[in-house]
Amino acid sequence: MKKELLSYFFFLLLIFFFACKEDDSEPQPVVTHPTPYNITIPKYFPTLLNIPADNPMTVEGVKLGRYLFYDGRLSGRTQADSLMSCATCHVQANAFEVGMNNPKYPNGKTYGLTGIPTPHFMMPMENLAFNNNGYLWNGLINQNNTNLGSVAYGVPALQQYHFKNIESLVWMAIAAPHEINGSIDRTVQTIASVPMYPPMFKAAFGTEEINYDRISKAIAQFVRIIISSNSKFDKYLRGETNLTADEIQGYVLFTTENGADCFHCHGGSGNPMFTTNLFYNNGKDSIFSDPKDRFSVTQNNVDKGAYKAPSLRNVMLTAPYMHDGRFKTIDQVIDFYSEGVIMSPYTNPLMHQAINGGVQLTPTEKLQLKAFLNTLTDMYFVTDVRYSKPADLK
Repeated sequence: MKKELLSYFFFLLLIFFFACKEDDSEPQPVVTHPTPYNITIPKYFPTLLNIPADNPMTVEGVKLGRYLFYDGRLSGRTQADSLMSCATCHVQANAFEVGMNNPKYPNGKTYGLTGIPTPHFMMPMENLAFNNNGYLWNGLINQNNTNLGSVAYGVPALQQYHFKNIESLVWMAIAAPHEINGSIDRTVQTIASVPMYPPMFKAAFGTEEINYDRISKAIAQFVRIIISSNSKFDKYLRGETNLTADEIQGYVLFTTENGADCFHCHGGSGNPMFTTNLFYNNGKDSIFSDPKDRFSVTQNNVDKGAYKAPSLRNVMLTAPYMHDGRFKTIDQVIDFYSEGVIMSPYTNPLMHQAINGGVQLTPTEKLQLKAFLNTLTDMYFVTDVRYSKPADLK
């Protein structure tokens, strides 16, 4: 009996010895998980956020997206004269539009590395996480899109990558000839060759694998945190400041049908986005030949010549205006809505004064409306370091 106990004890010692040796020689990897990023919803903003279930917001994902947003190597190139990033056109100082005085794109007309111009002028890139009604001037990118489209630009015909959300806009911008004009594969290879990126992808997504899906998701996460909510008007709503008499009167004009009648398309006191994110023919033309208007998406005749109503936040920084950039100043825009509207069978019924050529503002009313629009400028937003180029990005 004693001999059997000794044998059993010796057997246990052997098991313990080899178990310890195995643990010492093959340490188990430490599993880390990305840190959830909770978007702080500003006061009076809508609470429904457009965040796909397969791309939850994380601190690490947002950080990675910020670096990629500003990195010219996103084009898949390394030569200084052919680098292009998202930030090449989306300039923070201009509320992430290209701006009128951009030395590369005079008068705000953008084009790709090929020299091919973009189909439309830029739209404001702010508060996009609160938009659930589609992106681009015609709403081509929308959550309910079931059209896989072509396999253009070398992107596989997988539904999650086609024309659904901000993620789709990223790979489209990389591949489109009128934008970065890159190769998805080349972009992936170039980004993977930069030593800092594999660890950043691992922190954001769990492994060091780099692919266009993850690149798109990371940049989309960063874009979703670009929020403007600290203009003078925001502070007025929060009781932190007062508006002048002209600013108040301009706001009254903005929100009344017998005034400037702006609120139907751009919202009012109950819509701090200053857009409905819907699509309207606002009476700019009587003949419609743009192959990329809202009609091109819906094939509904009422959408001929219709385009998304852009947000008016930071509108003083986002010239030129309209989908074709025809107006270079806000005064020209106000003049158009006052006395330049064209009545056609497709002009939206909400343009109540179209039959009269516009709302017929007096010179004083135009100045008051402009004074109110000035209150929508958020200078904190255009200098916020959270949205700026990382200082250590080389």
